[in-house]
Amino acid sequence: MKTEKVGFISLGCSKNLVDSENMIGILTEKGYEITEDIEEAEIIIVNTCAFIDSAKAESIETILDAASYKEMGKCKILICAGCLSERYKDEILSELPELDAIVGVEDYDKIAEAIDEAKKNGNRKFFGGNASDKTLPRVITTPKHTAYLKIAEGCDNFCSYCAIPFIRGRYKSRPMEEVLAEAEELAESGVKELIVIAQDTSRYGIDLYKEKKLPELLKKLCKIENVKWVRVHYCYPEEINDEIIDVFKTEEKIVKYMDIPIQHADDEILKKMNRKTTGEELRTLINKLRKEIPGIAIRTSLIAGFPGETEEQFETLCNFVKEMKFERLGAFAYSAEEGTRAAKMENQIDDDIKEERAGILMDIQNKVAEENGKAFTTPFLSIIFQSGVIFLPFAQFTLYLYLFFCYFIQLFSLLYSEKQVGETQNRFLRQYMTFLDSFARSILFDLGNVNVMVAIHTCSGMDKLTDNNVLLKTKEVVDLTLD
Repeated sequence: MKTEKVGFISLGCSKNLVDSENMIGILTEKGYEITEDIEEAEIIIVNTCAFIDSAKAESIETILDAASYKEMGKCKILICAGCLSERYKDEILSELPELDAIVGVEDYDKIAEAIDEAKKNGNRKFFGGNASDKTLPRVITTPKHTAYLKIAEGCDNFCSYCAIPFIRGRYKSRPMEEVLAEAEELAESGVKELIVIAQDTSRYGIDLYKEKKLPELLKKLCKIENVKWVRVHYCYPEEINDEIIDVFKTEEKIVKYMDIPIQHADDEILKKMNRKTTGEELRTLINKLRKEIPGIAIRTSLIAGFPGETEEQFETLCNFVKEMKFERLGAFAYSAEEGTRAAKMENQIDDDIKEERAGILMDIQNKVAEENGKAFTTPFLSIIFQSGVIFLPFAQFTLYLYLFFCYFIQLFSLLYSEKQVGETQNRFLRQYMTFLDSFARSILFDLGNVNVMVAIHTCSGMDKLTDNNVLLKTKEVVDLTLD
């Protein structure tokens, strides 16, 4: 019997990607062949996003593009999964006849059943409403050295602008033993970096254990022998307490990087958003993190043009960004989502003004990033090599060359004034870092069965050194980890 080929298109966030990897795992166990060539796929599955309007538009456009392969490719079955199918199942069934089945966010375990039903009688059906607690098989699609580890589903924060609780449901932690078992499995498969994700990682365990268990979970993840780094995403500011800070300070494997969505800095806007912090509390927290965890990189996300946002309130936000000097920041124009309280608020702002304000915030952040880059020093550089032995000598050679260059720059700085050395140092360093970046971050060698992927990260999270005007002023210490 001929093996059928399945093509996946995964849209949206990292949590959605994990869901796609689960579906790939299920179908692989069922004997399907997964192909990256959509033109060759007999079954195409689009895992969609519906977080904001632009994501919904992209999802619909992708479905229609995939449907074209029913005519010009080999596709016989087209399935929509994910947030769009969960939120708009009735509309999708009536308005997108190209689809053969729809799978909701709690029913990825039924993906094989959805395919079988579509084959048998062609009845278009929604598979949803029957959440499964069982652990699903998974095929990792990220580079071999890193993988996402989802510790919870859903959200209880009910921010006034967000539809996630209506799509993904209430907050639901995975049992700790289940999370740790998956982490062990990932480590045994060669994963060196675990990226801990949930809609809100800081509340992990509150539903299952009646207390927050993120610090305990992180400590146990750090004890897994083959794991080198543990990176944490999506910590809500009001939940970052001394216990979490202490784990970041004391656990060597925890990457000194924190993703903290703050959304705004004006107290009135924060209250309307149903956020739990004030601008001053955010300022205090960020300053405390930088004091307690030297070198920490903080990423955040902001919403521009929230209903009723005045010029003065927007200016407050701009000044906050200038003051806090975030290492990473994303600014987004407010999107009115159906069913949310914010969508019903008065004084909705014109789209062009929202986009303009988001652009202003990113312009400010670009200047902040440039300043951060100029001041950036690298007391510790950690590199993971995933390689075949054949390429190891070359990898070591360029590493030693890089270290020699760093010492050369330091010596040169001692002999000449900083003003004299500055221009030469910057030009030469940027040229060399461009080479190192292209070699160490993204080169993939293929030679028969030998695959070499070299990945470089810094513990501070500033992993695109060539994007910044970087001055190396301190001794380099390199941690070399080999498969």
